[in-house]
Amino acid sequence: MKPSFRLRATIGSVGVLAAISLTGDLGKSLAGSYVDGEARLVSIAPLAAMDPAMCEWEPAGASAPAAPSFLNQQASGAAGAPSRTPQDLSQRKPERMIRDPYPSFSAITVDHKNDEVILSDQNLFQILIYDRMTNTPPTASFTEPKRVLGGDKTEIEFQVGLYVDPVTGDIYGTNNDTVNKMVVFSRDQRGNVAPKRELHTPNGRSFGIAVDEAKEEMFIVIQRDNAVVVFPKYANEDDVPLRLLQGDRTMLADPHDIVLDVKNNLMYVTNYGPTSTTRAASGLKRKSDTWPLSGESVIPGSGRYDEPSITVHRMDATGNTPPVRMIQGPKARLNWATGLSLDPERGELYVANDQGDEILVFDSTANGDVAPKRILSGPKSLIKNPMGVYVDLKNDELWVANFGNHTATVYRRDASGNTAPLRLIRSAPTGSRALMLGNPHPVAYDSSRDEILVPN
Repeated sequence: MKPSFRLRATIGSVGVLAAISLTGDLGKSLAGSYVDGEARLVSIAPLAAMDPAMCEWEPAGASAPAAPSFLNQQASGAAGAPSRTPQDLSQRKPERMIRDPYPSFSAITVDHKNDEVILSDQNLFQILIYDRMTNTPPTASFTEPKRVLGGDKTEIEFQVGLYVDPVTGDIYGTNNDTVNKMVVFSRDQRGNVAPKRELHTPNGRSFGIAVDEAKEEMFIVIQRDNAVVVFPKYANEDDVPLRLLQGDRTMLADPHDIVLDVKNNLMYVTNYGPTSTTRAASGLKRKSDTWPLSGESVIPGSGRYDEPSITVHRMDATGNTPPVRMIQGPKARLNWATGLSLDPERGELYVANDQGDEILVFDSTANGDVAPKRILSGPKSLIKNPMGVYVDLKNDELWVANFGNHTATVYRRDASGNTAPLRLIRSAPTGSRALMLGNPHPVAYDSSRDEILVPN
């Protein structure tokens, strides 16, 4: 299976550069491809037309070829150099913008003590808290949350992992891609406030989070570095981890979410499949012997794409230890399987299968190329690009965070097939298209189809 683009937007050729400029380094995006962080020239073609405001040229007929005014300005000491000031384009507005103005849900959890559902918004960088029984009526555009955490002071960006302390109500959230921090907020915090505590996580894109309350250990999945790092639950700032699971034998490959089976001392991890081999590099500096090997340690040419999987490990596993078993193969249907939740009472594992628009349910003892025991999907279910899933054992319910349609939907715990939700929380007007933009990087323009391709 190969990863697919999150967005393919059709747009006219005029204004393409303005739209692209929002997403990254235009020169590297259009003129080259990234190879180990450097640009490689692919081709050069003349522009069909140019906005005259972009640069001014010397009048025709000069003895020497004309040059852009900014080059002449740099040579102001040369004889005869013009003294014009180049036009300031720093405040120039784009022709149009591709942007989703509404929250897009990714991770989800339930605060049983306070009867609240907590959702992360990966689009607008927020944590949203609702009453658990909230149900957006069909006539309403959306439901306002009862509490919001968001803004520069919160240090929330691309947040994809959530955990709520069952006693204090503290909210733990992991940031992906841009901010290497796990942030913690108390129950009474709201708005643009600094977290009560933050942990500096490895520079490898932390994703899922789980906590063993009995041992006060916190498990964080590191996506890019193919690792699971275990910290003390109350770790702060630069505290070092207790132990690390990383290496080729672990079969971790672009891991995303994690869930713990404390009773059986097991942890389950979803893996997209891309991976590479690391080795200890000479002179590599780490915070401790357990700090994960990162991009500097990747062996060149070792990258590969394994089949997506769910790997099962002992909770106390450390180092380059193989999983005790794994779910992998075409029968399993794994396609960007992201969120995980466990029902220890029934021995069932719930998987948010992003690109399949479905929730897969396996026996928690499943191994190898096995089919799910049941699937929740279909137009009535409203499941679209689910990223988060949570089994609410107390209320016999199943929650799903749908990144693809601005909704969080809730069902009976044993729901299957094309089943409508019991109720839903909607963050945008009905029919609003979810663009699913998540940290877009370089873009490409397909001239034959007049389309912009945006990988996320």
